[in-house]
Amino acid sequence: MCDHNNNGKGNEAFQESIPRLLSLLSGVEKMEFENFSMEIGDLELWIPMMGTSIAPSQSSTVFSGSPAAARVKPTSLLPEMFVSPREEFPGRIHEVRLGATKSEGGNRGRSLVIGGANSRPFVYADKPPIHPPVFALDVFDTDLHLPMALKANIKDVMSDPAEWARMNVKKFGADMVTVHLMSTDPLIGDRSPADAARTVEEVLQAVDVPLIIGGCGDPHKDAEVFKKVAEIAAGERVLFNSLTLDMANAKTLDGVALAAKEHGHAVLGFTGLDLNKAKEMNRRLYEYLPPEDIVMDLTTVALGYGLEYSFTIHERARHAALMGDTELQHPTISAATNAWAAREAWMKMDPKYGSRELRGPLWETINGITLLLAGVDIFMMMHPAAIRTLKETVNLLMQRDMAVTTDHFANWATTKI
Repeated sequence: MCDHNNNGKGNEAFQESIPRLLSLLSGVEKMEFENFSMEIGDLELWIPMMGTSIAPSQSSTVFSGSPAAARVKPTSLLPEMFVSPREEFPGRIHEVRLGATKSEGGNRGRSLVIGGANSRPFVYADKPPIHPPVFALDVFDTDLHLPMALKANIKDVMSDPAEWARMNVKKFGADMVTVHLMSTDPLIGDRSPADAARTVEEVLQAVDVPLIIGGCGDPHKDAEVFKKVAEIAAGERVLFNSLTLDMANAKTLDGVALAAKEHGHAVLGFTGLDLNKAKEMNRRLYEYLPPEDIVMDLTTVALGYGLEYSFTIHERARHAALMGDTELQHPTISAATNAWAAREAWMKMDPKYGSRELRGPLWETINGITLLLAGVDIFMMMHPAAIRTLKETVNLLMQRDMAVTTDHFANWATTKI
């Protein structure tokens, strides 16, 4: 170390050593000094005011209380060019075909293909979903307590599942029909698998759209019912709703999965808001079925009861699948009808909340639109207005070249609600 305060020779030696020091320090990213001190003269602080850049030379003027220059109010939107980012994902959602035409071994008027996504849903105008979402309307095989807003549309056909299904397709535009075999529940009607199969057969004859076959939730009874229905609906490529881990624990899963494989059907694996359980469910199904026969139900929770959590689960599943998680690369389904489990959708409330006839369909629509944006491929619905609104929303989102004017944005930015 040189003492360049004592004499000129020390300072001169220090100056001569600088090139050598710089050479030694080349490539060094970090240095640590010991017993280091530095003398600093006057310290000047510059504090910006009101988000406006103020040069140090102007500080005396600003702090003296002089008025700031008048700000010019913009008279138009600032021009800016938007460049859409590009994303490429390594993963892809499996395609699953539902229903079978005569050339495919069944009697449906057409079959539907879901899945196939290779990007996030409705993010890029030039990358719409490869297969748009499809919509199923519910049919029940037994009397069920329903809100009046729902009964008003179907009260004349509720006692006849086949006629109910025909109305759903012909009048309300359903792409599919979900037949809920609730009467097979041992605690409700305990109807036999043969009786349930006859109901499904009547619906198959009444409509030519693909079917979703729902059970009662009892793992033993559902297994027997699904096996019988798989047999009578052979070749029609129905979707069984649903296979669960409870079936696996009850040792009935293998029978249903093998029956579905033998008779050419698809299955729906249901788990409750838990991606680890969804992956476990799929791993068990892989022992019997190819991925192209599997759809996932990750659970839909009503608005006001955890809808945001359902959205998060679906969004995480889809992103993980696109990023390469092979155990989650399956199309998903949403029971938007769960919106009617929220009492706000149907109960009498203060008039400021609107009529029940309007509030209920809105509740179901919001459930559907929320999970539509998470990438759901099939929606099970109940109210005709809700399914019509969801279909219109999908058509709007699928438009690639929708003209949007500057006035559109200006009106949106200044709209008062």
